[in-house]
Amino acid sequence: MNRLEAAFDTLHAAGRKALVPYITGGYPDAATTVEILRRLDPQTCVCAEVGIPFSDPIADGPVIQTSFSRVLERGFKIDDLLSVIAAERASIRVPLVTMLSCSIVYRRGPEAFIQAAKAAGFDGMIIPDCAVEEADALAALAREHECPLVLMVAPTSGAERARRIAALSEPFIYYQSLAGVTGERRDLPADLAEHVTELRATTGKPICVGFGIGTPEHVASVCAVADGAIVGSAIVRQMNEAVDRGASASEVADAVMAVITRLGEGLPQGEAD
Repeated sequence: MNRLEAAFDTLHAAGRKALVPYITGGYPDAATTVEILRRLDPQTCVCAEVGIPFSDPIADGPVIQTSFSRVLERGFKIDDLLSVIAAERASIRVPLVTMLSCSIVYRRGPEAFIQAAKAAGFDGMIIPDCAVEEADALAALAREHECPLVLMVAPTSGAERARRIAALSEPFIYYQSLAGVTGERRDLPADLAEHVTELRATTGKPICVGFGIGTPEHVASVCAVADGAIVGSAIVRQMNEAVDRGASASEVADAVMAVITRLGEGLPQGEAD
């Protein structure tokens, strides 16, 4: 059992719900990434997603795309990020999941990439453009190296497809609350609870919901039916704004933690203390 699996087991045993914050890796630099990750509290955040910037985003909305463009323009290298995280991993208290495009994994070679991610201290991978029909070998390889593959279920996934995804995804399932790209929304879909309930009937694995979540009220709504709320654009927007005003690494981290603290107010009362 790796750190990610252990964290979800602990969450379940305590009857708690939690946040899964997303940050763009290497933004605005690797030192800032580490500064943010160090500050995350495992009592509030069951894990953290670190997005790998990519020139052709798969499901990322304009806020996250902006952060990707800025990082890539500065000459971002994956190995630089992995090296910094590896050096500072002991000071980071939450499990880490990398979120990236399938093409990045296959450009280096699946086993080589998984080994490098694991060696740096990552505990799992989310690959949004990895189709379930092609995921068996990658999931097996990820499991073998104790860096499991988390797969995404979309609201447009049929029942049989959702079951196949749930069977492969470890140790939790990423439920995409709406079709389209990431980004803050005024309201979450009216049928979100229904879809999560249907998915839960097919699996005993934890379900975390992402896409469109940006307020404490959204977090409360999601955590009424799911195990965790994944928040990306609301956090990265604050990072973009901090970078625009020339903030230091510490100040960017302050901005991120302010968002997470506010969103944590939506967690069930007494469950994140």
